Amino acid sequence: MSIHDETRLKRLSFRAWRRGFREADLILGPFVDEHARQLSPQELDALEDLLAHPDQDLYGWIVEREAPPPGVDLAILTALRQFRDTVHTLPGAVRGG
Repeated sequence: MSIHDETRLKRLSFRAWRRGFREADLILGPFVDEHARQLSPQELDALEDLLAHPDQDLYGWIVEREAPPPGVDLAILTALRQFRDTVHTLPGAVRGG
């Protein structure tokens, strides 16, 4: 892995862990730490694009309270949701409702 790749991964981790919205931090941070090294450059692009969205919107899409807008990479969002399901359980299974 090149120095540029390492810098990119460190920047992604920082952005994922320091969203300013703790609930999002606790999903995004561990996801990036555990999976970012295995993502393709295109998947990393999609993840970076996703992290550019406001915290409340992004968290709503991850927990399926709201549908993401057109243009959001659904594959990376699905990976985040699957990760959420394996690591976190939401009280009363409140998702999408």
